Amino acid sequence: MALAIFDLDNTLLAGDSDHAFGQFLVNKGAVDAVSFKQANDAFYQDYQQGTLDIAKYLQFALKPLTEHPMATLQQWHQEFMREIIEPMILPKGKELLMQHRLKGDFLLIITATNDFITRPIAKALGVDSLIATQCEIQDDRYTGRVVGAPSFQHGKIERLEQWLLRHPHNLNGSYFYSDSINDLPLLRLVDNPVAVDPDERLHAIASRYDWPILSLREQ
Repeated sequence: MALAIFDLDNTLLAGDSDHAFGQFLVNKGAVDAVSFKQANDAFYQDYQQGTLDIAKYLQFALKPLTEHPMATLQQWHQEFMREIIEPMILPKGKELLMQHRLKGDFLLIITATNDFITRPIAKALGVDSLIATQCEIQDDRYTGRVVGAPSFQHGKIERLEQWLLRHPHNLNGSYFYSDSINDLPLLRLVDNPVAVDPDERLHAIASRYDWPILSLREQ
């Protein structure tokens, strides 16, 4: 059994669930339509450029979770899944997951997006486990703080190493599928790095090192 590790946003999904949830909140009228959208779009551009300040972004992105009771957030997330995420799920991504499952591999999603957003998505995709940026909860409310390191850039390796200490798996024969230059540290760590619909810089690196380049979006 090998670990088959997958990034989520713009890899298994045809879009970014974190940015999309911010836009969902704008559309719901739950946040200021102008200032929140401007900040959400600017942070996403920083992410795409590989220059995101993850601490500042999480302070911004998690604040709306602190302002509403859990029941409201869960109701919103059900709407978000139905209206936004389900159309984003790539059929070829589901096929790739199934290919690894049929081989007997262990399916793990590792994503910088927080676990409030991603846990229901991981469940819908049927993976075995999820590593996501973990939101702190106290008295059934989100605090806006993060538990442990955000699973972003080198933080993905840190969180994966912690996960491996608690689970009977290792990186022998491991795969990691990602679209983003932000995931270069983990791509370099696994035995089988695969660039999926990669951004321009990751495409160049994958070509240089003869890593497989895969599209889950092409018909």
